[in-house]
Amino acid sequence: MALEDIAVTDAAEAADVEPLTAQALRTYPLAPGHNVNVRSGPGTHFSIVRTLPAGSRVPIYCQCPGESVTGPYGTSKIWDNISNGQFVADAYVQTGSDGYVAPACS
Repeated sequence: MALEDIAVTDAAEAADVEPLTAQALRTYPLAPGHNVNVRSGPGTHFSIVRTLPAGSRVPIYCQCPGESVTGPYGTSKIWDNISNGQFVADAYVQTGSDGYVAPACS
């Protein structure tokens, strides 16, 4: 098993969704020209875990409702789980949808 497969499997299991191989996992681009804060939960009151640079792409393991955020792709209460304990506001992720594109986080 490749290292990237292990990381994806661990994060998917932590998000309580079916594990996916690195090849099957879709990634989504962040809004151009925006550095995006990754938070420990679905809201701006959660601590910043890290900041993703402009041009990054993120996997979405699951999504959950949280604090409403306005960004380049509108206003949304959807937060995307991109890794174990790491969330980004969906309003900054180009998913091509105003709704959910991944399973609900449990």
